[in-house]
Amino acid sequence: MEIDRIRGLLRDASRIVVFTGAGVSAESAIPTFRDALTGLWARYEPERLATEEGFAADPALVWGWYASRRAAVRQCAPNAAHHAIARLHSAVVVTQNVDGLHARAGTIDPVELHGNIVRPKCFAGCGWHGDADTLEAADARVPPHCPDCGAHARPDVVWFGEMLPPAAWARAEEACRAADLCLVVGTSGLVYPAAGLPALARASGAAIVVIGPEATPLDALADVVLRGRAGDVLPTIVD
Repeated sequence: MEIDRIRGLLRDASRIVVFTGAGVSAESAIPTFRDALTGLWARYEPERLATEEGFAADPALVWGWYASRRAAVRQCAPNAAHHAIARLHSAVVVTQNVDGLHARAGTIDPVELHGNIVRPKCFAGCGWHGDADTLEAADARVPPHCPDCGAHARPDVVWFGEMLPPAAWARAEEACRAADLCLVVGTSGLVYPAAGLPALARASGAAIVVIGPEATPLDALADVVLRGRAGDVLPTIVD
C-alpha cells in the first residue's frame, strides 16, 4: 500500500525535502493568480498587475491589486496539509506559494521560491525588505515609500520575467542535493525552474514521492505516487 511505503521512506530518511505547489494552498481556498482576476480586476491583463513595467506605469493600480490579494489571504487559514508538513520538524520545506501559510502553520524558515505576498521590498532594489507589520501600517490604495532610499515599495514576490531570489534558489538546490527523500506535494510540475528541483533531488540519490489528486510530469520520477488531496493523506502518513 502506498501510504505504508511512504511511511517507511519517512522513517528511514534523515534529510527530507518537502516541495509544495499551488494545490496545497488551494485546499485553504487561496485563489490562484488567474483565479483572482475576477470582479473589478477581470479587465486587466496579468502584464498590468505582475511586471516591473506594470508597476512603474501605475504603482497604485498594482498596489491595490496586491492589497486585495493580501486581504483574501488573511481570511484563509493553514489546512491539515500545512500542519502535517510542519510536524516534519527536520524537513526543509521548499514552496512555490506566496501566501505564507507554511510559516503560519509552524514550519520554521520555509524556502519561498516565489517570495511572500505579505512582505514588501524596495522597487528600486536598494536592498530594503519590510515585514507584515509594514504592510499593516500601509495605505491599501497607494504603495508606501522605502525608508532607506525613498523609492516606492512593492510586493516581495516574483513577477513575470524576473529571476527567482538567488538566496532562496541556492538554499533549495543545496537541500535537494543533500536529500535522501523528496516529497512533492500539490504541484503541477509545470512551472520552471522550480519544477526541476525534484529531478535534481532524484539525480542526487533521493527517493521521490509525489502526492496530489492529478497526474503530473513529475510522476515519471517517482518511487511512489499517491493520488489524493494533501490535506487528506498527509496527516495519515505523518501521524
